[in-house]
Amino acid sequence: MGEDSCLARYCSEFIGTFILVFTVGFNVITGQPVWGGISIACSLTVMIYALGKSSGANFNPAVSFALGCAGKLPWVDVVGYIFVQCIAGISAGVGYGLLFGFHDAFNLAPSKEHTPWQAYLAETLYTFMLVFVVLNTAASKKHGGKNQFYGIAIGFSVVAGAYGAGSISMGCFNPAVALGIDIGSYQKSIFYCMIYPIFEFIGAGLAVAFFFICRPDELIADEDEAKDMANNYPLGSKLVSEFLGTYMLVLTVGLNVLAGSKAGAFSIACALMCMIFSLGSVSGAHFNPAVTVAVMCSGRGKISPLHGILYILVQIIGGISGAFTFWPMMNFHTFRLRPQEYEWYQSLTAEFAYTFVLAFVVLSVATSKKGLSEYFAFAIGMCVTAGGCATSEVSGGSMNPAVSIGISGSHWMEGGKGWRCFVYAAVEILGGILAAGAFRLTQPSEYEIDEDDECIAFAKDGKEV
Repeated sequence: MGEDSCLARYCSEFIGTFILVFTVGFNVITGQPVWGGISIACSLTVMIYALGKSSGANFNPAVSFALGCAGKLPWVDVVGYIFVQCIAGISAGVGYGLLFGFHDAFNLAPSKEHTPWQAYLAETLYTFMLVFVVLNTAASKKHGGKNQFYGIAIGFSVVAGAYGAGSISMGCFNPAVALGIDIGSYQKSIFYCMIYPIFEFIGAGLAVAFFFICRPDELIADEDEAKDMANNYPLGSKLVSEFLGTYMLVLTVGLNVLAGSKAGAFSIACALMCMIFSLGSVSGAHFNPAVTVAVMCSGRGKISPLHGILYILVQIIGGISGAFTFWPMMNFHTFRLRPQEYEWYQSLTAEFAYTFVLAFVVLSVATSKKGLSEYFAFAIGMCVTAGGCATSEVSGGSMNPAVSIGISGSHWMEGGKGWRCFVYAAVEILGGILAAGAFRLTQPSEYEIDEDDECIAFAKDGKEV
C-alpha cells in the first residue's frame, strides 16, 4: 500500500480507539450502572462498521497482536497499530481528565472486594472471548469479509464481560483502555496499566490457539482442501467449540448473578449471541443439552445420535468448568439455582416454557432451509433476554441443563442441594422435545424432499441419477 493508505489506516485506528476510550471515561465518571456497558459496546460496534473497511478496525493492541500471531496482519502493521492505539488511549484519558478534572477521574484497579489475581483472570478470560470473536467472525477463511454481523458480534462481546467481570477488574479487555484510564487518573497512581496488558495479551494468545483448534482449515494452504474441511469440521473441533461456548455462557451467568448486575440477562444473552456468531459454522453452536435434544428429535439428519450424546456430555463438562471458575473469582461464593419466593410448579413451568421458546427459535432460524443467514445468533440470544428477564425471580432463568448442573454443582460446595439441577434438567429437556414437535407441526415444508434432495440421496447410494 502507498503512504496515503498507511496514513488512512493509522488515522482510522486512532479515531476508533479514541472514541472507545472516551466513551468508557464518560460512562464511568457520570455513573451508568445499567447502560454503561451497552454504551461502550455500541461505540465499538459503530466504529467497527464505520472504519473496518479502512484499517480492519482493531482498536485494541490485544486484537492486533492476535491477528499478527494468526498470520492475518503483517507484523509491521501490528507494531504500528499498537503504537497508534496506545497514543489514542492516552489522548482520550487526558481528554476526559481535562474535561471533568483529573482529581475526579477514576483510577484503574481491581475492586475492593477482589484480589489482583481475580482481576487478572477476569481480564484474561474476557479478552480471550473478545479476541476469539474477532478471529472467528472477521478474520477466518469461513467468514472474513463475507458477513455483516461481525461488528455486532465483536462489539457486544464487551457487554458479556462488562457487567460481571467488570465488577472484578473494571472490565478493560484492551491495553489501550487500561493505559487511557490510568493516564486519565495519573494524580492517584499509574500502576495497573502496566500489569493488565500482560494478561490481556495472554488472553489474546489463548484465543489464537483455540481459533486454530476450532478451525483447522486455517492451517491448510490448499484452498479447495481447506474449503472442504470448513464445510464439515472434524468432531474434535466441534466438541471443543461446544465446550468453549458453554463454558463462557455459564461463566457469564455466574459472574452477573453474584455481582448483582443491573443488566444481567442482556449480558448473558450477549455472551451466548457472540459465541454463536463465532462457532455456529463449526459445531452448530448449541451450548445447551436441551437444544441438542431438540435438534436430534427434529430429525432431518442435522446431528447423529452419537454426536448428540457427545455434545451433551461436553456441554455439561463446560458448564461445570464455568461454574468452578466463577466460584473462586467471586471469593468462593455461589448461589441457589431456584429462588425461594415462588412454588416449585411455578419455577418448573417457567423453565419449561422459556426453554421451549429458546429451542424452538434455534430450530426455526438456525436449522431450517430458509433460516436466517446473518442474524440468527441475535434472534437466539434475545430469547435469553426475554426468558431471563421474565423468569429470573421465578426460576432463576436457567433454560439450559448445562447451566443448571453447573450452578448446582458449585452451590453444592457451600452445602446447597445438588438434586434440584436434575429436576430442572428434566423439565428443560422436555421443553426441547416439545419444541421439536412444534417445529414439525408448524414447518412441514422442512420435511418435504425436493428433486435436488432426491438426486443427492441417489448419488450417496451409488445409484445413477
